[in-house]
Amino acid sequence: MNWLITIASLVCCVYLAIVAGMYFYQRSFMYFPDRQNHSPAKVGLSGVSAKIIATHDAQHLQVWYVAAKPGQPTILYLHGNAGSIADRTDRIAFYQHQGLGALFLSYRGYGTSTGTPSEEGLVTDALAAHDWLVQAGITSENIILVGESIGAGVAAQLALKRHVKAVIMEAPFTSAMDVARTVYWWLPVDLLMKDRFETIAIINQIKAPILIVHGEEDEITPVEQARQLFAKAREPKTLNIIKGASHNGILVETVWHEELEFIKALKPPATEQDPA
Repeated sequence: MNWLITIASLVCCVYLAIVAGMYFYQRSFMYFPDRQNHSPAKVGLSGVSAKIIATHDAQHLQVWYVAAKPGQPTILYLHGNAGSIADRTDRIAFYQHQGLGALFLSYRGYGTSTGTPSEEGLVTDALAAHDWLVQAGITSENIILVGESIGAGVAAQLALKRHVKAVIMEAPFTSAMDVARTVYWWLPVDLLMKDRFETIAIINQIKAPILIVHGEEDEITPVEQARQLFAKAREPKTLNIIKGASHNGILVETVWHEELEFIKALKPPATEQDPA
């Protein structure tokens, strides 16, 4: 009997140690930044400028910017939790070719941006990027948010704090906790998680038009979460489920063209001044 108690105690101690480790190091399991010093020219982009944006908490963010053609809106692109903006060169080139403006934000801790990532930090970074565009002469009515995966959660929070023309969410999740529960079902996720990204709780407060794009076979954020978000969002809203597509399978040019049609159907943007 004593050996059973000893084994049970040992198992409990190991479990508690794992729980403690997951709590203190959870962000290393959530954010996977590429911290290399990439530049537009190094990855084959031309006409794209690299700039540095300061945040109110004294971080310095790397962004890549391409100016919009006259009469076209500007995309504020918020990438997912892995890699860097250098992994999205095809997307930048696509927007550029279509005449759209684009600001690709490298969150704190990604690329050459200072700081370390967190939910509050990523939202602060997105606010700084939006405000930089506005201060440079691009009105909020001409800014469209495009958020990829965790970036969709950032976009949702930004859309509550700033007026924007529209919000496009790619492979969004209802909350980070809902995703974590499917992976770490054996942990008390609700008690442990610091960065929750509870988009389901705020999406009905977003007044801008919303497009949700999701892969039918998404292996990371189940498509049902996109349907839940869509059901709770207010009009005008659009849901585009890509048949047979995985989580990253929607990040392709055919889908970008569909998003472009959504953008074209929006109210035409006003004339604006390009940033210097």
